[in-house]
Amino acid sequence: MSGYLASIWQCRYFWLSLVKMDLRTRYRRSILGLGWSLLHPIAMTTVLCTVFHKLFNMDVANYGPFLLTGLTLWNFLTSTVTQGCDCFYAGENYIRQHPAPIAIYPLRTALGAAFHFGVALGVVLLLTWSFRGFANIPVLFSLAPAIVLLLVLGWSLAALSGFAAVIFPDMKHLFEIGLQIVFYATPILYPSDAMQDKGLSWLMKYNPVVPWLDLFRQPLLNGELPTLNNYLVTIGTATLCAAIAGLTLMRLQRRLILYL
Repeated sequence: MSGYLASIWQCRYFWLSLVKMDLRTRYRRSILGLGWSLLHPIAMTTVLCTVFHKLFNMDVANYGPFLLTGLTLWNFLTSTVTQGCDCFYAGENYIRQHPAPIAIYPLRTALGAAFHFGVALGVVLLLTWSFRGFANIPVLFSLAPAIVLLLVLGWSLAALSGFAAVIFPDMKHLFEIGLQIVFYATPILYPSDAMQDKGLSWLMKYNPVVPWLDLFRQPLLNGELPTLNNYLVTIGTATLCAAIAGLTLMRLQRRLILYL
């Protein structure tokens, strides 16, 4: 494993150039360019906040940062899964011509999603500071390990969805349907208390996305460190996904070219 990771690092200029190319291609011939990365989360938050903040009895100053944080994390997860389905197809020409580590292609997807996540997270910080201020600035440093864990999770999800899609091409459509269901079962638009009051506390307890939301919402919105249990669950989830992705990679990487 250490040797494989070292070979990925040796190819860093290659996969970094792929990420840069993806970003340039996405915003080519666009007047605002990367500005769309800022406008999209702001526009979505503005519309949804206008519709839902009274429904959940939350003022805009509290509901806006709450909603934007959830949407930012959710967009990262959905991007790594849905775009990860195409990561090996997008790198097919390189895979056929150069024996680079296969894991760099889902890493390319995860880093592209991480760039947009970082831009949106900057908007969250600015919005929270404008509406509420930060009562405990040192706690914000806990976001650094949280982002590292999230990147590991995103890389693993992109790899798994990529292998699933090359073996069964319709997996992307199934993932989109499944993610839509999980979205409404996750406290992104609504606070967790709203589900607990309806007798659906079990849904919050067993939803694997909830601990990841708390990992970012606690320091950003409440000025508190995430709980130890929160860290244990997220570390366990990221480690489990990385282990499954690694085993899948070892088993299928040599046969991948047969499916492309």
